[in-house]
Amino acid sequence: MKRILVVVSLLVVASLVLTACGGAPKAANHLEAIKQAGVIKVGTSADYPPFESVDANGNKVGFDIELMTEIAKRLGVKLEWVDMPFDSLIAAVQEGKIDASISAFNYSEERDQTIDFSDAYYTSEDAFTVADGFAGTIAKPEDVAAYKVGVQTGTTQDTWLTDLVNAGTLPEANLFRYDRADQAMADLKNGRIEVVMSDKVPAEALAKQLGGLKIAYSGVLSSGPMNIVIPNGDVELQKAINEIIKQLQDEGFIDQLAVKYFAE
Repeated sequence: MKRILVVVSLLVVASLVLTACGGAPKAANHLEAIKQAGVIKVGTSADYPPFESVDANGNKVGFDIELMTEIAKRLGVKLEWVDMPFDSLIAAVQEGKIDASISAFNYSEERDQTIDFSDAYYTSEDAFTVADGFAGTIAKPEDVAAYKVGVQTGTTQDTWLTDLVNAGTLPEANLFRYDRADQAMADLKNGRIEVVMSDKVPAEALAKQLGGLKIAYSGVLSSGPMNIVIPNGDVELQKAINEIIKQLQDEGFIDQLAVKYFAE
C-alpha cells in the first residue's frame, strides 16, 4: 500500500511540475491573451494636448488618455502606456510591441492596408496656425503653399501637404517635418517657419499655451473621425473596443470628456 501511495504521489508531483512548466493554456486570440496577462499595452505620442500630453507632475493627461483608461477598465485589465514618436506607433502595433494605439488617429485607406481601426470616437478638423503678426493670407487651404510649413511626421496632415509637394504646388524645401507637434509650434513662434498644419483642437491648445499664435484657417481637409489603431484582422479586440465605445457614447461619457477638454 505504501508503495502505491508513493507512486501516486510522484505522479501528482510530476503533473504539477509539467503544468508549471507549461504555464497557462495558450490564448485563443489576442483579446484573450490580453485578459490572461491582465494588462493592455497602448501606445501614444503624448505631445498633442488636449488629446494626450504630460502634466507638470509627469502624468499623462488628456481626452484620449481618459478615454483609453476607461476602455481598459471595462475590458477588466490594467493599462500600460508606451510613449513614442507618432510615426512609430503604427509599426509598433504591426510588430506586436504594443496591443493598440490611441493618439488622435484619423482613418485613411493607406493606413487601413496594414492595420485596423476601431469605430470613430470623435471627429476633428484641420487647422493652419500662424504667429499673431502673420502678414500673409490663407483664404483657401492651397494658399499655404506660399509659406514655410511645419507638420508632425506621419500624420494625415503630413500626407495632405506631401500631396501639394508632389503636385509641384508646395516647394519641398518649404515643408518642415517634426517628431512632435509642440516642436513645430515652438519653431513657429520663434519665426523659423510661418505656418503649422495640425488638428484644430491641439492647435488651439498649443496656441493658448505658448501665446503669440492664432488659427488662420480651419476645416476638414485631411482629418475627420478619430479611431483607435489595432492589429490587422484582430476581430475580437476590435469588437470588444467597439462595444465599449458604443456604451460610452450612449452613457454620455464621451460627450462629458469633450466638454471637459474642448469647451472654450
